[in-house]
Amino acid sequence: MRASLIQIDVNEGESVESRRQRVTALVREQAGADLVVLPELWTTGAFAYEEFATEAEPLEGPTYEAMAKAASDAGVWLHAGSIPERDPDGPLYNTALVFSPSGELAAAYRKIHRFGFDKGEAVLMGAGRELVTVRLPGTTVGVATCYDLRFPELFRGLVDAGAETLVVSAGWPERRRAHWTLLAQARAVENQAFVLACGTAGTHAGVPQAGHSIVVDPWGEVLAEAGAGEEILTVDLDPARVAATREQFPALKDRILGLDPPRHR
Repeated sequence: MRASLIQIDVNEGESVESRRQRVTALVREQAGADLVVLPELWTTGAFAYEEFATEAEPLEGPTYEAMAKAASDAGVWLHAGSIPERDPDGPLYNTALVFSPSGELAAAYRKIHRFGFDKGEAVLMGAGRELVTVRLPGTTVGVATCYDLRFPELFRGLVDAGAETLVVSAGWPERRRAHWTLLAQARAVENQAFVLACGTAGTHAGVPQAGHSIVVDPWGEVLAEAGAGEEILTVDLDPARVAATREQFPALKDRILGLDPPRHR
């Protein structure tokens, strides 16, 4: 399986429509890949809180339409990153979209863990409630977004649902880049799965982005890592390595769940 992670520059000064057109062209250039991955909230920038409401789209809005056509034109599975989704009957959501090579929507994932504590995304957007997996030829993909990476129980849930490849789109800040790399490797090791983590480059809303999109194998080895700028990271993966790793070192079979809570004496 050939995967291409498009690490987009989200520097200010470019309109949403201009960036959408540019990214559409980049996706179309990935014909020959099996899976293409974009970052989180690349239309607005993940820290551009003041733009979420003004740039929010319905699920089947202009970004949906552009990405569906790009996936079809390139003939690829496309994890189109995420958009600020405006639910007509509810709040905004940070929603990831996955399209099939025919341009059909295969999955939509509303981000469960919202970043910001008592401000930003945490108060401006609603929380998703459902884990999402997508069956691709040869592997099952588990979908996660940015801050989700800090919550291992989400990834355990994805593995329980059959995930063998964990795809994380993000707008991760440069000041916590060490955590980005560490957590991507940890999620790969503990779940014995591939991790494809795609972030943004540049600076938006005054927040320098980490870049350094990364692909990690089921043993935690880094197969490829981008630099700090806009870059397309392409790597060939063997999905069979997941089953081989889990058979060779069957740690997942030793999980113990449902223990009684500790007794206080």
